[in-house]
Amino acid sequence: MRSPACTLLLSLLSLSALVSLPAAAADKPNAVTHYPLLGDSKFPIARAVEVPAGTTLVFHSGTVPDPQDPTAPKGSPAYWGDTRTQALSVFDNLKKSLDTLGLGYGDVVKMTVFLVADPASKDGRMDFKGFMDAYTQFFGTAEQPVLPARSAVQVAALAGPGMLVEVEVILARPASRH
Repeated sequence: MRSPACTLLLSLLSLSALVSLPAAAADKPNAVTHYPLLGDSKFPIARAVEVPAGTTLVFHSGTVPDPQDPTAPKGSPAYWGDTRTQALSVFDNLKKSLDTLGLGYGDVVKMTVFLVADPASKDGRMDFKGFMDAYTQFFGTAEQPVLPARSAVQVAALAGPGMLVEVEVILARPASRH
């Protein structure tokens, strides 16, 4: 049996936990919570994403682009396209796959982006701006405002010669959609 003081303390702790959650989480106690970046940053990623118990996590393999011009020499920049073109293709391919799983971009809680240096780059660096031009067409929009936690890294190469973009995601399927 709990003492009245213990019951009061537990009630206060529960209340303080609810008060510290973003408003959306307080409205939906079993909802995935997306924490915005600190300092009023408008960069379109979440600082963190909290997934409640009872939510199924779906680990989606890396998605790569389709060739932009299959008649061009395999592996060439003309065959695959630049970073922006490849990223748009990756997001289109990912959407098709998520549709078949009954999921969408709003269910993405974590994204890892692998970028290879664009051959057109003079400094041997990834084309982050080209990637972001594509990414912001799918995340942080009026139609799809939900932002995932995300990392973007430059890698030496991907499995397909000439590929510049691969995106891997983790999604959360709420219990209500099992």
